[in-house]
Amino acid sequence: MTPRAARGTGPGGPARRGDGADRDPAAGDPGLFGPDSVTWRLHADPVAGVAGLRALLLQALHPLAMAGVDQHSRFRVDPWGRLTTTADFVATTTFGSTAEATALAARVRGVHRRVRGTDPETGEDYAASDPELLRWVHCCLVDSFLTTAERAGAPLTAEDGDAYVREQVRAAELVGIPADRAPANRVELTRALESYRPALRSSPAARDAVARVVAPPMPLVVALATPALPLWASMAGLALATLPPWALRLYAVPRPAVLARASDAATTTALRAVRAGVGGLQVVVPALREPPPLRAARERLAAAGRDAGERLLA
Repeated sequence: MTPRAARGTGPGGPARRGDGADRDPAAGDPGLFGPDSVTWRLHADPVAGVAGLRALLLQALHPLAMAGVDQHSRFRVDPWGRLTTTADFVATTTFGSTAEATALAARVRGVHRRVRGTDPETGEDYAASDPELLRWVHCCLVDSFLTTAERAGAPLTAEDGDAYVREQVRAAELVGIPADRAPANRVELTRALESYRPALRSSPAARDAVARVVAPPMPLVVALATPALPLWASMAGLALATLPPWALRLYAVPRPAVLARASDAATTTALRAVRAGVGGLQVVVPALREPPPLRAARERLAAAGRDAGERLLA
């Protein structure tokens, strides 16, 4: 949060409460989207974690995007760090103040400007600041949050889906994607994803990424003495199962046509069970009812007497 302004010490003495001098300048700021947005609803949903993993698995199928991650990050040795960084970016740009979101986005753009290289298999050059690569990453993220929540039974209308895609144009601009290149509705989102298909493939780096996402390295005591590894593998496996059929084919995931419908039904059932289970746990454990960034956003709005809406999860 933005630090509180220091109290004044002018001729009138210390500033009194209510004169604005001791108020957090971010108080009352709804951020980029605000509590009435579909973005707040989706990014606080119990299956948001599955959606984030799905997005990473889908993004990895673009060889240039994956080459940038493989060559310029610590993903191989620290997959948790990569996952956490992505989650923090989504949380800050969603629930943070406008200043926090724009400052973080500026830092990310600065990192992207330094990330350049060559795909070792094709010899093709890439730059992480390329708007078309950024657009691919953006579309994967938007599609994953929307389709995962829908399959899990989140109460979303067709209008909500279009509104979410439209709201995310602002997020696209933050990272350097021109507004007129970001999809503004579901139809445009589908067309954008389809336009990348000829360039997609399962590179060795992508397959390695899948292995590290599904079974990330853990301290031996954690893996053996806690349910962390099987629980994580189940969530990651579910994220993999939610990928579209063409993505599963690229990853060479066996899915006989005769079993595809049953597999899809089982995946949807599992997603709904996860959403219901996490939602039930949030009811029982008050501290889990809202993600910390969302709680902080509500407090920021309440500090200025602004309505932050009811609990988003339904």
